[in-house]
Amino acid sequence: MSGAITSTAVLFGTDIQREKVLTVRGIDVAGTVVPFRDSVKLLGITLDSTLTMDQHVTQVVRSCNYHARALRHIRQLLTLDVAKMLAHSIVSSRLDYANALPHGTSDRNLGRLQVAQNSLSMVVCQAPRSASATKLRQQLHWLPIRQRITYKISLITYKTRTTGTPTYLSNLIHDYIPTRTLRSSNKMLLTIPRMSLAMSAKSFSLSSPSVWNSMPYSCRSTKTVTTFKPALKTELFATAIGSH
Repeated sequence: MSGAITSTAVLFGTDIQREKVLTVRGIDVAGTVVPFRDSVKLLGITLDSTLTMDQHVTQVVRSCNYHARALRHIRQLLTLDVAKMLAHSIVSSRLDYANALPHGTSDRNLGRLQVAQNSLSMVVCQAPRSASATKLRQQLHWLPIRQRITYKISLITYKTRTTGTPTYLSNLIHDYIPTRTLRSSNKMLLTIPRMSLAMSAKSFSLSSPSVWNSMPYSCRSTKTVTTFKPALKTELFATAIGSH
């Protein structure tokens, strides 16, 4: 047989929590010690032990920059529509893949992702480095990174709330039901659980209702996902423009 399959164990938690356990080398599985590592790659996502997403963002940015440079070399041979199509298929898709996970990551990481998207917009539009990335994104109709993350979480929440599936996510969100009749009773809000750790803010059970409740009622009350998407995107574009 070829080389043996290796296994890796990762202990997720705060530094203090992990110090209580990391006195052992790893986990004993059928007499074999599976060592603890600082990170693990699962379905293309690199998860570090404290869930900072630093390593994952580094890899995404490196990959995006590599493909953006390749696109720059052939950009003058392409029409704008073809350039936009290639930019989305080989670069933006990497920024959007599982992009609900970086919710709650550091401003530095979000800034690094934003720089990668800005660079891509300049390549597509054949613009100089002095050009306004904000105006280029508006021209291309691209949401900035923060709003793309919000869009993904909101869409997942909408689908989960309206269909009840998948159950492992549906069980994590609950409609807000006040103890007495309030003006917010019929606003289609979700209950925001109390969390004691900053790391908990990255969990779906907290990020989902927080993001959902921040949307205007006109978005939350849409009847179908086909009407929800454009309404949400319009709102997020307005938010992005207002933040500059």
